[in-house]
Amino acid sequence: MANIRKELEKRILVLDGAMGTMLQQYKFTEDDFRGERFKDYPSPLQGNNDLLSLTQPVAIAEIHAKYFEAGADIVETNTFSGTTIAMADYDMEDLVYELNFESAKIAKQVADKFTKENPAKPRFVAGSIGPTNKTASLSPDVNRPEYRAITFNELRIAYKQQVEALIDGGVDLLLVETIFDTLNAKAALFAIEEVKEERHIDIPIMVSGTITDASGRTLSGQTVEAFLASISHIPLLSVGFNCALGAEQLKPYLQRLSNETEFFTSAHPNAGLPNAFGEYEESPKQMQQFIEDYLKDDLINIIGGCCGTSPAHIKAIAEVAEKYQPRQLVAGV
Repeated sequence: MANIRKELEKRILVLDGAMGTMLQQYKFTEDDFRGERFKDYPSPLQGNNDLLSLTQPVAIAEIHAKYFEAGADIVETNTFSGTTIAMADYDMEDLVYELNFESAKIAKQVADKFTKENPAKPRFVAGSIGPTNKTASLSPDVNRPEYRAITFNELRIAYKQQVEALIDGGVDLLLVETIFDTLNAKAALFAIEEVKEERHIDIPIMVSGTITDASGRTLSGQTVEAFLASISHIPLLSVGFNCALGAEQLKPYLQRLSNETEFFTSAHPNAGLPNAFGEYEESPKQMQQFIEDYLKDDLINIIGGCCGTSPAHIKAIAEVAEKYQPRQLVAGV
């Protein structure tokens, strides 16, 4: 297995784009989500994208392949909601291990095929670990500011199960992403460190936060620098930002991050900001131009796309990334 750190020293690595954007094109119905196995399941299942790794695995493999064909070096597993906490919405907590394991296996098989065809460009699989739909730092009840819908320990247990399944399925690295509450992320990182210790393994970890608006803070109120300080005790492969903002709006926060960290940096912004209908309209060419500004300023080691991005966006990003050297790490920043 090629070492991802060595690849990062040589070149800028390209991450894939949105899974949801691609799945929408298949126009899967409730019956498609259910497949044969879940046809009599008591809960509605449409919208549970992670389940498609079990009921529509061919489509998931096709999407991974399209991103690799577009030039991605890393694809994310279809496991953004792969915890018991998020799966409770569909009464599918018992399926969490299988969902993560199978999603990792599908992505790994596609990655291995592409690596075999071109060993000079090894392909990697990142186990996608989403933020869950609950927050450990904020109360969901405006009248009870002290109330919490979840505890750190409940998050740790849920994340640990997900991490074990992703590793068993063959992922090359773990991506704790779309972090809106750093306490949730710390629970995920704690769980990863536990698994590493128990199994006597080391696996690279990417961490990607979300700046939610023009205030330049995460939803739970942290600035770029505070977010970085909160997670830098863990030996990370990379730290970066994704989602919420387009590439243009994200740049000043990446600049601050890049100046402050000794880790590799990553970004996978949205295809601009959503319009009134929640659609992302930024073209691959427009996004490519904004991303090139990152590269000119030496801000990035790993670059990809989030909401609204497609293989066409990733192809445009990969083409421009090839022309630039990766950001150099400076020890003792």
